[in-house]
Amino acid sequence: MISLSEIDTTTKRATKAMGFSWGVAEEVGKNMRLLELYGLPGVKNLNEYFKNYKIENYKSIKVISEINEATSIPYCPIELGINFLDQITFVENVKEIKFINIAFPLLFLPFISRGSEVIGKRIFCKIDEKEFLLNFNQTIYSNFLKSEVINNCKLINISFVDNVNTFTENEWNEIYKISEKTFVEESESLKRDAAGAGLTDND
Repeated sequence: MISLSEIDTTTKRATKAMGFSWGVAEEVGKNMRLLELYGLPGVKNLNEYFKNYKIENYKSIKVISEINEATSIPYCPIELGINFLDQITFVENVKEIKFINIAFPLLFLPFISRGSEVIGKRIFCKIDEKEFLLNFNQTIYSNFLKSEVINNCKLINISFVDNVNTFTENEWNEIYKISEKTFVEESESLKRDAAGAGLTDND
């Protein structure tokens, strides 16, 4: 099995060979490492993307708004991802963002995952009917388990999930009370030792 480190290095070099800058290539290498780590077909989709890249002349995007639509030519997932990551602290204030007509959308996904870490919020992403919950760039929960190429999608819907506890205040108080059984009761000797700590001159 090819290591994640080799996947990172090789896909980075291949991206540079396709005409991208070393900076962009670095980002793609990291992304392929992430996708393969999470069991998603990153290399497979990147390979197909490279076969179509110079033929299709995918559309770029500069400023991201609530609704972003590419008409006849789909968005480039890499350029879209880089701009999304650059603007993540601004776009997180938008409740929901839509991207219409994106090529190879799985290549966009790790940019969203990394954005989740930057803003400290989970991000819910729906690629047509495929759902992904991105957890601070630590895990991706998804209903998509196939190792296949997704050449294009009609719609990517992104929403930012507010940080809330999964438990009630009462449940927390109950479990905290149990934890108190491990607390050490302060004795007189402990109080004396603590009071005198740091006062002895050892020079």
